[in-house]
Amino acid sequence: MGLFSINGKEKLECGLLCSLRKVLFCCMIDGAKEKEKEKMITDKEDIRINRAILHILDSTMGMPVLSDAILDTGSDFCDFLKSHIYRLLSGDDLRKCEFNKEESEVFRALQDYSEENFVPITQMFASMLFEVMNSNPAIVPGDFILVEYQAERQLYLAMLKMNYKMSYTHITEQEGIGNKNSITRHHAILPSEGQRLSEACFIHLGDFSIWLVEKKYEVNGEKVAYFSKLFLKCMGALSAKSKIALVSKAVDQVQKKYFGEEEQLEASMEAKNMIYQELSEEGTLNIPRVIDKIFKEKEEFKQEVKEKLDKYHISEDEVTPRSESTVKKFEKQCLTTDTGIELRIPMEQYQNPDNVQFITNEDGTISVLLKNIGHIVTK
Repeated sequence: MGLFSINGKEKLECGLLCSLRKVLFCCMIDGAKEKEKEKMITDKEDIRINRAILHILDSTMGMPVLSDAILDTGSDFCDFLKSHIYRLLSGDDLRKCEFNKEESEVFRALQDYSEENFVPITQMFASMLFEVMNSNPAIVPGDFILVEYQAERQLYLAMLKMNYKMSYTHITEQEGIGNKNSITRHHAILPSEGQRLSEACFIHLGDFSIWLVEKKYEVNGEKVAYFSKLFLKCMGALSAKSKIALVSKAVDQVQKKYFGEEEQLEASMEAKNMIYQELSEEGTLNIPRVIDKIFKEKEEFKQEVKEKLDKYHISEDEVTPRSESTVKKFEKQCLTTDTGIELRIPMEQYQNPDNVQFITNEDGTISVLLKNIGHIVTK
């Protein structure tokens, strides 16, 4: 019999248990992979540039200038690309999108993507984007840099549209008396490392999911997100920054509707304080929870805010910002009086009644009392 004796029922239970463990293990692996893709990048040095190419999309020239060779990604230029990629990926303007697989030519072309066809496929993408730009003169011309890179053990294709800036530079000309130095205006200056690009996307080359940032331009008399709708032909959720802004706006609209001027000021400051606490303490904004905290037992108010957010399909969302600057926006109460006085009160001080107090006077005016001040510095 050996060391163990297992009857038929025990064998069945054992088999089911093993199968369940296998399913759970696979789910854990898939979940870990999904989280790895969601994280995308934690540090600029995690980015490894494989290859890059630049195509000139200056619609004033009437045709694109397509490159037939990849760029030399030396250390300085590599840092330039990494800085732009990292700045976008660590911000909260990104939207997660998916291709419309039936309509998107970009998606179909990416099915045959490889190292060998990197140049021709990027030329195709540049030509497609230029066609959109050439038909809509409001879209700013720029250089189109496509970068294949690795981050967090995943392979991506970055499409970076670097819109031209106008600036001045010096030139030296030869004249009869010798050199003549002068200043000239240059119309094709690229954004510096410290500037955030307004149109770019990052495509995961495994599942073809997209992270996108874009700006709307006038197309046929309307403001259109041309990069997603006309070029990539993709759709997706709102960015974390947009979701938080919509929550603040919806809360503010409901408070203005139901509260008087004095009540509305206090309620608005308290709502901002609660959003800040949620973001700073939890690292995320659970929208249903924060709405409950703001309006407490006022179910009618909660329902009205929910209806406003339902239009954007975010009333049940949880928003996790990547960038500290998103949270910093809520770190101070910024107030302006009708007499022109501006106050910027750190949220920690606002929460402490021993330091700041708002007093409603008998005549309906409001006084702000700042207490326990050791010294004041002019700036």
